[in-house]
Amino acid sequence: MKNGNEMYKLAQNLWPINRSITGSGVRETLKIIQSYIPELKIKHFNTGLKVFDWEIPQEWRVKRAYIISPEGKKFCDFSTNNLHLIGYSDTFIGEVTLDELQKHLYSIPEKPNSIPYITSYYEKRWGFCISENERKKLKKGIYEVVIESEFFDGVLNYGEIFIAGNSKKEIFLSTYICHPSMANNELSGPTVTTFLVKWLKTLKSLEFSYRIIFIPETIGSIAYLSSNLYQMKKNIKAGFNITCIGDDRTYSYLPSRSGNSISDKVAKHILKWIYPKYKNYSWLNRGSDERQYCSPGVDLPIATIMRSKFGEYPEYHTSDDNLIKVVSAEGLYGGYEALRKALELLENNAYYSSKFLGEPNLGSRGLYPTTYSPEKKEKVWRIMNFLTYCDKTRDLIDIAEILNCPAWELYEVVKILKENELIEN
Repeated sequence: MKNGNEMYKLAQNLWPINRSITGSGVRETLKIIQSYIPELKIKHFNTGLKVFDWEIPQEWRVKRAYIISPEGKKFCDFSTNNLHLIGYSDTFIGEVTLDELQKHLYSIPEKPNSIPYITSYYEKRWGFCISENERKKLKKGIYEVVIESEFFDGVLNYGEIFIAGNSKKEIFLSTYICHPSMANNELSGPTVTTFLVKWLKTLKSLEFSYRIIFIPETIGSIAYLSSNLYQMKKNIKAGFNITCIGDDRTYSYLPSRSGNSISDKVAKHILKWIYPKYKNYSWLNRGSDERQYCSPGVDLPIATIMRSKFGEYPEYHTSDDNLIKVVSAEGLYGGYEALRKALELLENNAYYSSKFLGEPNLGSRGLYPTTYSPEKKEKVWRIMNFLTYCDKTRDLIDIAEILNCPAWELYEVVKILKENELIEN
């Protein structure tokens, strides 16, 4: 894949689906992703299951939702834009005055043309989201409100794929599939993750095993941890929460709670070289599933590499977060490449030890030039400079930082030195 067009097409395919933390939208999304990665297993947790301090909620289904004005005009139509209905809205069918209706409308005065994204997962209420400009046009009179929704015992679905590597130690990737039609905040994560899985499957040999999940945010990650925490704490070496990875404005980094995991080290090194002006956030700026993976007692080494961070770009949680204004094929590809380089670095990173006392004879192995040229000198000095730090105390990233170069420029050096039996892990 040389650009992000394939990822963008997947995002377009997923765009119309009404996703929430449960329901058919999640299943439909997972089945589409499964068509790209057939090994993906679609699993579930049952309604009412106790997961840590939480409980799996009922499924939510919407048949129709709209308002009809006194003039007979239909607006806030769920079938036209699924952001119009607040998430998990209760059923309501009846006539109300404008004053009563206003109590159930949500808009953003500072963004007069935007439809906000609002949810009410854990308290029953009904309501609609509307742009401030449309709201201001409403006239006094009687409005007909129609919301046909249903709550019922069912399941919370998620997708999981495990790719076995040479080691039982795992790299963990998590992305969420629980928001309706928003692009950077919702679709960029599962889209990029899908293509990372496709890339991983092309590699002939993996140092680590990979555990990848597509899951509803918060309640999904809590449920998954409740069932898998022992194995995850035992095996996970590093990982990333993948979200907001599809625009082309900037790159961002949110650390793990400890801030000093190998995931943090890799993320900072990668971003330093692909976008030196990346935005470095604090753990206090958390807001996605990293909250669960790094919570006290869980303490997994999970960091987050993003483009524009959730809550920090103007279109966030509104209808403006779309596939035209915010997310682009180039932005998706840039996010994909940042995470691909991060995984590639995790695969290649190691501590090295020289197998010789003193400086080895590079000339006898054809690694030291017999004639001088600036190009040859630069190559041999990179090899010699790498060798001088192979003392078991520094890993590949440490040495790359000392040599002031991207770690991926040293992969070939490591290969040469190993082939000539000059270093060992």
